[in-house]
Amino acid sequence: MAKVVIENLIKVYPEKGGSGVRAVNSIDLTIEDREFMVLVGPSGCGKSTTLRMIAGLEEISAGTIRIDGRVINSVAPKDRDIAMVFQNYALYPHMSVRDNMAFGLKLRKFPAAEIEQRVHDAAVLLGIESLLDRKPKALSGGQRQRVAVGRAIVRKPKVFLFDEPLSNLDAKMRVTTRTEISKLHARLGATMIYVTHDQVEAMTMGDRICVMKDGDIMQVATPLEIYHHPANQFVAGFIGSPPMNFLHGIIQSAGSRLVFVENSSATSPMHITLDERLSARGAGRIGQPIVLGIRPEDVHDALSVPNPAPGTTAEVTIEVSEPMGAETYLYLNSGAHAFVARVRGTTSFDSSQRLKVVFQTQNAHLFDPQTQRTLT
Repeated sequence: MAKVVIENLIKVYPEKGGSGVRAVNSIDLTIEDREFMVLVGPSGCGKSTTLRMIAGLEEISAGTIRIDGRVINSVAPKDRDIAMVFQNYALYPHMSVRDNMAFGLKLRKFPAAEIEQRVHDAAVLLGIESLLDRKPKALSGGQRQRVAVGRAIVRKPKVFLFDEPLSNLDAKMRVTTRTEISKLHARLGATMIYVTHDQVEAMTMGDRICVMKDGDIMQVATPLEIYHHPANQFVAGFIGSPPMNFLHGIIQSAGSRLVFVENSSATSPMHITLDERLSARGAGRIGQPIVLGIRPEDVHDALSVPNPAPGTTAEVTIEVSEPMGAETYLYLNSGAHAFVARVRGTTSFDSSQRLKVVFQTQNAHLFDPQTQRTLT
């Protein structure tokens, strides 16, 4: 397999009478040999454009892409030793599964015996050996996606590229197929670059995640590093479901600890005492605007916390309760902020009910409201 190195990569789409639309802004990224790298971000962030430049399907405006040490900027897509799995499967409807998987090898004039062996091996690996004589119209969406993956596997490329391959599948099939792709990566030990807008796919599949926004890379790290130590407010809000809550306010001094006071016109705004770690990080921001980021799982029903730390409780209003079974999502309002709590599903809650909640700040973050960077 191969290491992929992207240096100062730029993509500008020409615009009549203007300087053009910049889709990718001077990004640098290294995908290690045998790594599963996920590019994730909202629509228009540049992730698919980056993938298509690696594949050779988009012209590079500036910068360099190397695969296995070889600059491929001017190399034709068929000579880059990559295989791409598309969102819409791109299967030939008049061909059988066997012929769809073998087509690329036949174009390259591989011996018939080797083609048959490669197709058989890939079919066994993907559990579709019984489908080889069917046409695509006789397959389910999940089966078609496996055929598309199989067509890539038989090539034995240096790099596999996946462009939102699960977006056309239903929710249950999406979970099953993403597990199969993760297992496939472990078996093949291949270098894989996977594009998705779904942060759950990114968290569950990637060795590392590259979070993108507006053509820029926001952060590259392991899933847990990104979840627990986001580089900025965008990453913190994008990764996680439900997303992180952001409360705007100022920091005030209270002895050895600091207190976050929400921006509110109410006579009694929420006061949240920060733990020692956050107090140290906010020490230089006393009296200044700040954003407190806290995940829904760190906002608790006070009845479930026997001895809450002093200054960490507040009374709020339940706007919506969403029972999920094992847990319940509570959409709360303090009067100045709407935020979400993820609590145990053992208690029923009613809309408009007043509820005392506890904020546990051990995993919370402080953000600069101007730069949106995490305070460290």
